Amino acid sequence: MPTRTSPVITPAPRERGVSIKGRLRDELLNETLFTSLAQARVALGCWRADYNDARPHSRLGWKTPSEFALTCHPRRDLALRYAEGSAPAPVATTARPDKSNSRGELRSG
Repeated sequence: MPTRTSPVITPAPRERGVSIKGRLRDELLNETLFTSLAQARVALGCWRADYNDARPHSRLGWKTPSEFALTCHPRRDLALRYAEGSAPAPVATTARPDKSNSRGELRSG
């Protein structure tokens, strides 16, 4: 007799674990009474630096987000190949003010 298997149901992102918003709320916002906007900005900057530069994350192979970002940035690697810009070659030639290109210009009328 064949066995019945239930479909695999993946949890929604908010159910997989605590999100960065949840951590921010639990660790900083719920515990701090800010007396000014400047104090809130300083506290948030300190929390963000700690979260990104000091704490290893299990989902990133126990690396900090800053360490992980250095290993996984394909656009940066592509841009470094082309010192003049991120594209390998220009799509169109640069227009020169002293020369008219009548074939490529749009005409009104």
